[in-house]
Amino acid sequence: MEPGTCRIATGAFSRLKERHLAELHDHEVKKTRAWVLHPDITSDRTRRDPVAGLEEAVALADALPELEVVGSEIVRLPKIQPGHLFGTGKIEELKQRMKLAEVELVLVDGPVTPVQQRNLEKEWKVKLLDRTGLILEIFSDRARTREGVLQVEMAALTYQRTRLVRAWTHLERQRGGLGFVGGPGETQIEADRRAIDEQLTRLRRQLEKVVKTRELHRASRAKVPFPIVALVGYTNAGKSTFFNTVTGADVFAKDMLFATLDPTMRQLVIENAHGGDREIILSDTVGFISNLPTQLVAAFRATLEEVLDADLILHVRDIASEETDHQRDDVLKILRDLGIKDDAPMFEVWNKIDLLDDEARAARMERAAHEENIFAISAVTGEGVPELLAAVSAFFEEDKIERDMILPYADGRKRAWLFEEGVVLSEEMTEEGYQLKVLWTPRQEKQFREM
Repeated sequence: MEPGTCRIATGAFSRLKERHLAELHDHEVKKTRAWVLHPDITSDRTRRDPVAGLEEAVALADALPELEVVGSEIVRLPKIQPGHLFGTGKIEELKQRMKLAEVELVLVDGPVTPVQQRNLEKEWKVKLLDRTGLILEIFSDRARTREGVLQVEMAALTYQRTRLVRAWTHLERQRGGLGFVGGPGETQIEADRRAIDEQLTRLRRQLEKVVKTRELHRASRAKVPFPIVALVGYTNAGKSTFFNTVTGADVFAKDMLFATLDPTMRQLVIENAHGGDREIILSDTVGFISNLPTQLVAAFRATLEEVLDADLILHVRDIASEETDHQRDDVLKILRDLGIKDDAPMFEVWNKIDLLDDEARAARMERAAHEENIFAISAVTGEGVPELLAAVSAFFEEDKIERDMILPYADGRKRAWLFEEGVVLSEEMTEEGYQLKVLWTPRQEKQFREM
């Protein structure tokens, strides 16, 4: 194997940008000039609005600070050309435009096969990334926790393993052995794939350790009688802004796709119906997106397990987006893929009503007022947020149940817990142990039984 080959194949996917993004110069990042193409396959009956698709693709590119989008366009195609994706005339036309714009990187908003990528790079003399590659770049740039980094690494290696056909020019050569065993030896591509598989095995072992730690944290949270509320939604729907508004946290929130990658959890105190305090745990999660790479759906399943454990899901929607209904469908599909049932407790949060015109805003507010579990808010101005929090609190109002029990004298820890929870109505000492009368919620009873 040639020196450096394995390192390139198995290193963090974030290293990929070192090959096509500009180097640091005079302590400033020289931005790479990028051109965004959105293929619109006219024969595809399931295709969506190409204008909205192009806008989202440009927003994805803008999410990487190293890129400068100097051009973008929709390319209408009756069908995909297997070898080059586009027809020869369109390839030449694009080549001339990109040459004039001094384009260094082309981003294709859709899947591009290794053969198509190799041929287009050869024709245009530029680097090329497809939608999956770009999203992996963004995730690599944003991952902060150990688990997030490992998951991006695994997703990237899985993606790159399928593209070794174009990764190096030496792959057709065969590497001979030491002469002890007959035969021509394994091909270079087989060696590189084997190296990636070995690296994936090492990463899985590391990730298993991290996941075990998360499970311990989850188990410790389970002992706390606070319900978990998870925020989900299409990327850039305003989840982190809402999270910051209600918790006072300082989670990175910006008008860009995938501003949040790693999950963040905070304890939140809200008023209950009786004027007292109710404590919940609020979890902010990574934003979903249409056509999410399959590698990332699998890799980030553990990250999104917080949603599986949630007692209530808040589905935050950008109600001002023209694509809001499609985005809702994408989110619900991914939730189903994660194992969330359709009847799971969920509130729809129609965010960004402050961006609607008066007529559209009035219509949305009217509908939200008359439909169950729909709340129109603005995370920026705070409008509608108190009503939403009141509904969250009311959701967790539980009828209390009175129980009589005998607790052995040896169970001092359980007795102490009952008094800490304030559920003991009366207590008498008998020959068998403490005779207690308690008034508690089903959640408290369940927690007591599991102690």
